[in-house]
Amino acid sequence: MEAAIAQRVQYHPSWVDSRKFEVKRLGSLRFSQRVKEEKRFGGLVTLAHLQPDKRNDQRRSVSSEVSCSDNNSSVLLKAGSILPFDEDLILKKKAEEVRPYLHGRSMYLVGMMGSGKTTVGKLMSKVLGYSFFDCDTLIEQAMNGTSVAEIFELHGESFFRGKETDALKKLSSMYQVVVSTGGGAVIRPINWRYMNKGVSIWLDVPLEALAHRIAAVGTDSRPLLHDESGDAYTVAFKRLSTIWDERGEAYTNANARVSLENIAVKLGYKDVSDLTPTEIAIEAFEQVQSFLEKEETVEIPDGDL
Repeated sequence: MEAAIAQRVQYHPSWVDSRKFEVKRLGSLRFSQRVKEEKRFGGLVTLAHLQPDKRNDQRRSVSSEVSCSDNNSSVLLKAGSILPFDEDLILKKKAEEVRPYLHGRSMYLVGMMGSGKTTVGKLMSKVLGYSFFDCDTLIEQAMNGTSVAEIFELHGESFFRGKETDALKKLSSMYQVVVSTGGGAVIRPINWRYMNKGVSIWLDVPLEALAHRIAAVGTDSRPLLHDESGDAYTVAFKRLSTIWDERGEAYTNANARVSLENIAVKLGYKDVSDLTPTEIAIEAFEQVQSFLEKEETVEIPDGDL
């Protein structure tokens, strides 16, 4: 297992060994507090998101029209006008804001099965320029392609959890990585010791939404669910409720919480299923930045500023 993981890590071009990565002490650089972004309304964003920061250049004159472009798309804005919500641009902007605070630290996404850790994690890693890693996939590859469900069936959950801890231990020595963890990674205290070397992010999704997601795609790949019979949604919701009772408190150990219910309310959606992965990733960056700003303030006494 360790040899397989080590081989994958050794030849990954964008992973950096922590022993060779120079990290500045948290808080060694201070960043001016940015003005909070205006509230986003149901898929709309105003010109204020894209206005130049006058504090950076007092001499700059701002026209009543601003032209902005991204790749093949471009728009012309007039002051006070409303611009169609561009998720990709805002996601990139949030990543740029968060990157200086991270100092290369990795991020670990935790949450219940079906919460979207892999999908959201890939988006975040792409805009940050980080490598993405799915913990379950690593374990499967180290086991010569044996699926997680098969590992549970052949060796049991305890064996799988041990392999999961081995993988997290190896990953914890790396920087500039976004990791999607398994739903049960939070139950072992030692796993938190490894994840706390980076920033942990909890994707908090209502159980009803998780049950609908899992029922829609089936439970065959979910070893803790697929042995039960009955209506797919009912089976999923019942089992998820039991799992939540066992793990719910452990998820609260994460550094940042991304509540899909809160995002839906903020954007005016009636259901969390209306949220896009990009909107969730934007909120994740906002929560990570909030955590890191607070951490930086704690790290540096006022007299040192």
